[in-house]
Amino acid sequence: MLQDYTFHYQSPLGDITLASDGDALTGLWFEGQKYYAETLNSDHAERALPVFEEALRWLDLYFGGEKPGFIPKLNMRTTAFRKTVWSVLLTIPYGETRTYKQVAEETARRLGLARMSAQAVGGAVGHNAISLIIPCHRVIGTDGGLTGYAGGLEKKAYLLRMEHHARG
Repeated sequence: MLQDYTFHYQSPLGDITLASDGDALTGLWFEGQKYYAETLNSDHAERALPVFEEALRWLDLYFGGEKPGFIPKLNMRTTAFRKTVWSVLLTIPYGETRTYKQVAEETARRLGLARMSAQAVGGAVGHNAISLIIPCHRVIGTDGGLTGYAGGLEKKAYLLRMEHHARG
């Protein structure tokens, strides 16, 4: 089994655990969130790595109210379907939102399907292992309401307000 590494970050919303395979970011979770550390190998050690330095710079910019102009190297440890959904999430611009239906439509298009279940997409969004950087908090209900966020709806509301305010 490959060694995983972790690092911790104190955000305005609480402790965040970052995970890496030594080269790329494999996880970013709020402490105690649903599916916390789901993709983290049981054999892991705390270590400073260049990818963590890059992720910390991203987080500092983000929580400082700025749009980071880069994405740290990512390694999505998940199924092909979830990778597709998470890749769609990466296209949602800072300060904007998309509905689960819109994400499902784009996922279906990428997979060459006529349609895709918003519920299936919701499950993939909920299991996002690299929160914030893969912006699952930007996905909302068809009615514009805040639904589902593994870190909790209060965190989702805070993040969306912060991004909206930063955009002006």
